Amino acid sequence: MANQTSASPGRVRLPSVDAVLRNDVCVAAVARFGRQATGAIARETLDSMRALAIAGTQVVPTESAIAAEVMARLEASSTRNLRRVFNLTGTVLHTNLGRALLPEEAIAAATDAMRSPVALEFDLETGGRGERDDAISGLICELTGAEDAIVVNNTAAAVILALNTLAAGKDAIVSRGELIEIGGAFRMPDIMARAGSRLVEVGTTNRTHLRDYEGAITAATGCVMKVHTSNYLIQGFTKEVPGRELSALARSRAVPLIDDLGSGTLVDLSKYGLRKERTVQEAVADGAGLVLFSGDKLLGGPQAGFIVGRRDLVRACAKNPMKRAVRLDKIRLAALEATLRLYRNPDTLAQRLPTLAMLTAPLVSLETMAKRLVAPVQAVVGDRFHVSVCACSSQIGSGALPMESIPSAGIAIASTSKKSAGRHLILTAKALRALPIPVIGRIADDTLIMDMRTLDDEVAFCQQLPGLTIELSGEAF
Repeated sequence: MANQTSASPGRVRLPSVDAVLRNDVCVAAVARFGRQATGAIARETLDSMRALAIAGTQVVPTESAIAAEVMARLEASSTRNLRRVFNLTGTVLHTNLGRALLPEEAIAAATDAMRSPVALEFDLETGGRGERDDAISGLICELTGAEDAIVVNNTAAAVILALNTLAAGKDAIVSRGELIEIGGAFRMPDIMARAGSRLVEVGTTNRTHLRDYEGAITAATGCVMKVHTSNYLIQGFTKEVPGRELSALARSRAVPLIDDLGSGTLVDLSKYGLRKERTVQEAVADGAGLVLFSGDKLLGGPQAGFIVGRRDLVRACAKNPMKRAVRLDKIRLAALEATLRLYRNPDTLAQRLPTLAMLTAPLVSLETMAKRLVAPVQAVVGDRFHVSVCACSSQIGSGALPMESIPSAGIAIASTSKKSAGRHLILTAKALRALPIPVIGRIADDTLIMDMRTLDDEVAFCQQLPGLTIELSGEAF
């Protein structure tokens, strides 16, 4: 081979680091990545190649081959870890893929905030210091009917802040059926303990009555808490206390109620053909002292956690020293404000908010898109696979309406080999993830399914398909 030489047993002679760096390829690498990074990778490359040559698993490479390998390693290391992907799983709010896609208005607002100084904690009218929550508090109160509002970096932070403010060193009463655990080992009992509250469980897993709460409230009670079960649903012989009844009880005993809605929605989803979910406005109207909900789930904005409700309770949370540790930066605040402004015009919300647009996309349009993509996908996967349009089911995700599925359409890729079908699909899924914009689908029933409901850019998806290479036992096909 032109770029390699044979090694003598036990003896390997490779060019020096300086010699490799003088190669034209490495000179270009230094210009792109810097001398320090290029030098470090050059030393690492020489060490690994020397070890392979001594072991006899590789012949001694030439200087040009080493320089090419240095450049390849530098390029690979420069690829961003947080990369754009195509979410074709059918889960609209996929926690592992970043949840809600932001509307264009939010993207523009965030970009402006990144480029320029903003009035983050500055009152333009008085010229004095302002509050950063003022950017969204008026809007969210207008939309929900709450007296006051603050925002923190996610709902978990909102839960900790609210509990620490109202029930540190005191009892927090919760139904046993609402002691949830969600992704990432987030457990409500553990969060309560970290907030300094003492958990008092009432009722049973499937049935909790008003009298259970009544019997548990004492002078040591800091708050009563109602928690949305988010990622599961208890069915059958069940009973839970409605928010309005629990609020009335809490008020009569001078104890605040924290109503954690989990995802939280500002619109009635039933008008879009989805199952009815209790809205933030309804929770506020029911009389909860504090209502907690997310910004990056059904609301369709950036990651955030809202605390809205009674002014005195919200102000107490705002004054908690812990609030500073969980506050939002200017970029997310700008995106959040822009997202909330879209809710002022509910008639156009489904067109302007990507989350709602995906959830309400007509089935016929998804079927049409799938039909368009069958031929280009079939062309790149070859005759070892059969590609077709399939009916499938999408889901909302991120704990919102866990039992709700939405009819959808997708592309189904099935191996023509019965014996190796499973391995073929795993290799195909791996090859799709190796594309410049990785494609994430799901494997079910010996089929790789790519759900069209969550495809956000059909053109870009098609443009990179010719680069798909699936390898089986070293053979490309």
